[in-house]
Amino acid sequence: MSEPDHRTFFTTPRSSDVENQVIPMRNGVGSQKYKPVDYKQLYELAAVEKMASAKIKLKIKKTEQVSKINKEQMLLKQHQRVWWQEHKRLSETRQKAEAEIKTFLDEESHKHNFFLDMRDLERKLSKERDTYQKNTVVPIWQLKENLKFRLSEMQCSLSEESCLKSKFNPVEMLQQIKLVKKQQKAILEFLKLESLALERELEDCKTKALAHSFEEKNGLFLEVPAALLSLECPYPDLKALLISEYRKLASGYWSKLQEIDHQLKVLYRNIDWKEEDQWVFQTVINQYPSNLQRRRTLYLDVLQRYLPHKSRHDLVLQWKAQQEEAAQLEAAVAARRKEKKAEEERLQREQEMIRRAHDKEKLKKYWAEKELKWQEQEEKDLQRLEELRKLMAEQAVKDRERVKFRQALLEKRMLEKKELALREALEEEEKERCLEALRQQVAVVAKPDPARAVADTVASKARMGIGTNQEFDLQKPLFPLHTYSEQQIVSDPRLRVELALREAGLHKTLYAKEILPKIPPLKPPRRDMESTAFRM
Repeated sequence: MSEPDHRTFFTTPRSSDVENQVIPMRNGVGSQKYKPVDYKQLYELAAVEKMASAKIKLKIKKTEQVSKINKEQMLLKQHQRVWWQEHKRLSETRQKAEAEIKTFLDEESHKHNFFLDMRDLERKLSKERDTYQKNTVVPIWQLKENLKFRLSEMQCSLSEESCLKSKFNPVEMLQQIKLVKKQQKAILEFLKLESLALERELEDCKTKALAHSFEEKNGLFLEVPAALLSLECPYPDLKALLISEYRKLASGYWSKLQEIDHQLKVLYRNIDWKEEDQWVFQTVINQYPSNLQRRRTLYLDVLQRYLPHKSRHDLVLQWKAQQEEAAQLEAAVAARRKEKKAEEERLQREQEMIRRAHDKEKLKKYWAEKELKWQEQEEKDLQRLEELRKLMAEQAVKDRERVKFRQALLEKRMLEKKELALREALEEEEKERCLEALRQQVAVVAKPDPARAVADTVASKARMGIGTNQEFDLQKPLFPLHTYSEQQIVSDPRLRVELALREAGLHKTLYAKEILPKIPPLKPPRRDMESTAFRM
């Protein structure tokens, strides 16, 4: 910025301005217009304003603290959800692994003594874990429950201060808590040292187990599997081709694996982090799934808590390096998958061509056998057809003779039917003549009597009371009846037993058939009336 021009601040006064300046001088300090300044009141007003400002500043600070606490609590809740999911996943994985190990030990313990030693070691570790829990975890829970109980007592009996002081000693309880914390800290430090020693021992074992030369690894990688060597194949050339193709494919994958190992070594050389810090970083990153909202904010917050000696800038350089490494690995995996897919497609095409050639040979053989069977069947069918034709010719001759015989027999029957019909017609005419002669013999010859047609009948005379002495004869039955009455019929024991069996639905059973013939009537029947229906 340029310096200000001081000449602009100087002005030449005018005569009117000079006159106006005289008036304030007249009204100076001794004038009645101005009052003396009350500095005490101003100090009080300034103090009030300062106090109000301090209160506002304190309120703003409290609001910032509450906002920070709320933000922290919200982050912790989000972290808790992720941690519970991770805890659940790890628990399920642990249970599954323990079940698989137990099953493996149970199955293999009958074959090798090593697995029996492993089971003994598992029992020993389980006992040590129970002892540790009993000596360390249980006292903490007991102390926690005791504190809860004491706090509940304090809340329930706030008025009884003297009694509360006699029962509850806070200093003693704080000393006990400090002692438990000290013991737990010592135990955790011991366990941490033991864990580090075990990790170093396992790392040494791993290094020794993987300490193979390049030639040994190459030989193990390129070794042909026993399943491929023992594969049953009708063509030896095809088996040799498959083995050579497998070796080519394995050599290609071995070269890719060496290239990826080289890339990983270069990446690890460029990273100056400790192995423990890298493990913490990778574990935290893997806990938060990729589809989680605000994933980067959450895992950076956790990393800053677990790795306080690393700045946010270092964590974000590490994240980018990991992203680049992941991208390179994904590209390498995609390239390997593409190459593997192309190789599988090529092998599949070759196998398909071999299979088609094999199927074509099988098909030719099948059609040759089918053609031979067709020819044999055709010869058999022709021979059978010739035999059937002979049989049909013989049968045709027999059928013609049978037709002639049947026709003659039919004609004979027709003649017999005609003769029978003629005979029946003659007999019918003869019978009609005899009947006519008989009708002539018994014909009624009545004289005409017109008076009888209009005279009263016997019934009309009876209604008028004429000839009542003959009424008794008219009420008599036409014919005399010789039969049994209802009482006589019902008194027969056979009828009663039959009715009882019928009502019970047993009248058609073998028991009814056996018992009914054995029931005697009231009077023995005459010998000429004896029934033979039930005789066997």
